[in-house]
Amino acid sequence: MFAVSLGNGAELRPLEPWQAEEFLAHMDRGRDFIGQYVGLPDVTSNLDATRRWLQVYADKAAADAGRLYGIWLDGLLVGGVLFRVFDACRGTCEAGCWVEPDAAGQGLVTRAVRVLIDWAVEERGMHRVEWQVSSKNTPSINLAKRLGMTREGVLRENDPYRGIRQDTEIWSVLAPEWKAARGAS
Repeated sequence: MFAVSLGNGAELRPLEPWQAEEFLAHMDRGRDFIGQYVGLPDVTSNLDATRRWLQVYADKAAADAGRLYGIWLDGLLVGGVLFRVFDACRGTCEAGCWVEPDAAGQGLVTRAVRVLIDWAVEERGMHRVEWQVSSKNTPSINLAKRLGMTREGVLRENDPYRGIRQDTEIWSVLAPEWKAARGAS
């Protein structure tokens, strides 16, 4: 197992099926906050469902089709980041995130997503990293901006989330842009 320090007592580590109880406890602490814009709380409503969801990502990792990582702060799981889609052949992937309310606003997700994008671009040769976000999710849109992503457009009312159609913004960063920005920092 590896851990990447995110500073200030925070670590980024793989999330795996054997951590289902810890993950469910984390989700229970942040269920309403996280569920404002993403369906993760809905698909991890009990221990069996949580274990199945974590197994989906373990299978994706084994197939080189996705990745899942948790963010621990002082030993407590408080959020996570993932590659929902990872297509090494095409050189494209889609990153995402979530965080409990008590851990929001500390820069944890920004630092964790930077680690993911660095790995995708530098180690795996990804050309394009996408970010899909509800148009109402201002914190996630601001994260895309902090990461130097470009807003490409809006899929209008494409996502019937919890019975209400929402717009999805598409943001991305290309490898040359990422490398140039990282070299300048």
